[in-house]
Amino acid sequence: MSSESKVNVAIIGLGFGAEFIPIYKKHPNANMYGICRRNEDELKKIGEAFGIENRFTDYQEVLNDPAVDFVHINSPIPDHGWMSIDALKAGKNVMCTVPMATTIEECEEIVNLVNETGLKYMMAETVVYSREFLYIKDMYDKGELGKIQYMKASHPQDMEGWPEYWERMIPMHYATHVVSPVLGMVNGYAEYVSCFGSGTVNDRIAEKSGNSFAVESCHIKIKDSDLSAQIWRFLYDTARQYRESIDVYGSKKSFEWTLTEGEKHVLHTAKKPEPDIPELVEVPDFAHLLPE
Repeated sequence: MSSESKVNVAIIGLGFGAEFIPIYKKHPNANMYGICRRNEDELKKIGEAFGIENRFTDYQEVLNDPAVDFVHINSPIPDHGWMSIDALKAGKNVMCTVPMATTIEECEEIVNLVNETGLKYMMAETVVYSREFLYIKDMYDKGELGKIQYMKASHPQDMEGWPEYWERMIPMHYATHVVSPVLGMVNGYAEYVSCFGSGTVNDRIAEKSGNSFAVESCHIKIKDSDLSAQIWRFLYDTARQYRESIDVYGSKKSFEWTLTEGEKHVLHTAKKPEPDIPELVEVPDFAHLLPE
């Protein structure tokens, strides 16, 4: 590392990636060292706005810079796998926005490189840091939910009008927002899955993606437990408001995500009179978990 207290980060991709610049500037252990974007005009604009001198239009130049300790990859999804692999091979630690990759082979290569090199890799899943997840997890860790009996998670999102590469995506290739919370809730591993596709997308999306299903779902058997979880996902041609949800059913209490945005979540408590079982709840902030 470049110093005992701070690491030099280079952000790759400055659409969504630019959102992280102020965070790194405020973080006590990070130095916002460099930014990388193919569009030179946009690169200059963001560099000047945030006072960042080290600017790159070529990803390889970032990897060749010995001062870079880690890269934070925010490129389009098809680039996540090879960019992470190249960075690890270049001796850089990696944080990459989700998903990790879109092929099993790339995922395995990333895992193998981390094991071989000892470098750090983080798939930057956000849901496990949401206030809802932390609220449910806190209740579970305190024993308030009792024994978890079942979990469900959903991520419906109509991607019509988003960048073109989404039209080539398969729903379950970007399922981290539903897989991560059900596994993270119990610190579990998926032993096996049972997957189903349902319905059909239009011919244009089907031809581009190689996938005809409108909705994809699966049951996950969680290893070394009696638990299973059900998740589902869609990208096109299904009517539903955007949602990233997790429902957790326990022997004492159960948490159900609101059906529509802006409404309160529901906490069910066992052994009460039937009308009193559900309770609308405000989920508290968990900002105290952030670094000072």
